[in-house]
Amino acid sequence: MSLNFKVDENKCIHCGLCVKDCMPKIITFNENKIPTTIEEREKSCTKCQHCLSICPVGAISIFNKNPEDSEPATNNFNSDEILRLIKERKSIRHYKRENVSADVIEKLKKMIDYVPTGVNNHGLHFSVIDNVEVMDKLRKTVNSTIIKIVSNKTIKSVAKSYERYTNAILNGEDIIFRGAPHLVVVSTSKKAPCKDVDPIIALSYFELYAKSLGLGTCWCGLAYYALKFVPQLGKMLDIPYTHEIAYVMLFGYPEVEYKRTTQPVEVPFKEVTALKEIKPTLFESIKGLFKKS
Repeated sequence: MSLNFKVDENKCIHCGLCVKDCMPKIITFNENKIPTTIEEREKSCTKCQHCLSICPVGAISIFNKNPEDSEPATNNFNSDEILRLIKERKSIRHYKRENVSADVIEKLKKMIDYVPTGVNNHGLHFSVIDNVEVMDKLRKTVNSTIIKIVSNKTIKSVAKSYERYTNAILNGEDIIFRGAPHLVVVSTSKKAPCKDVDPIIALSYFELYAKSLGLGTCWCGLAYYALKFVPQLGKMLDIPYTHEIAYVMLFGYPEVEYKRTTQPVEVPFKEVTALKEIKPTLFESIKGLFKKS
């Protein structure tokens, strides 16, 4: 892997921030105190671009990325507004039957590039239905498939626990997709180091940014289980065979408007001021016996 790590020696002020912030310790100073990479460690690079980002004078480029093409960091955010966004977020289950505008979809798409993943792996794949007519086809296919499955005599006893949902579908209620015009399915590489948490982090970013754009979202467990356990449905979304479905989120313009925040139950938040003493594990106890002998 070629990093194409370059330093503009006329700009470099030898501050060492790039060396300090390089997590895999690939960057060091040469004899002239100019940052350079350690060739045998280059394969450990996570492509985080922190070196490009942290340089105060924009002297570093990597992977042919020009620092002048990056947006300048302001580090100036309104914390009250961000908290307000979090407080006002709701799970939306009533949507307008209209497509989200193309420019808003494009904003969501570009935002996804910035979501963090474990070891900067970026092994996520997003399947987005951005047209209500395509969504209607998915709705119809999923609902008819579920009815067909639960009608099978061999699984009727198991299906009984889902009777409420099947009855709703039979009565014409869109209980799974809630009338949403769009959805995003995030799938994760089977080899990703943090495949259990990366998709959830990504959708958390997605829902908050979507809210700031005037959209509503809903974490859709019913759609997730339908796509997860009926493989042919997942294939309709062209998910790579190297990936597995992680979760589904509905989105669109909300049909309802909430007038105030909720008053949630306080979540336990305990400050740990001292660590408890714990008994050694069985393994540690056995290990200690061998040391004594």
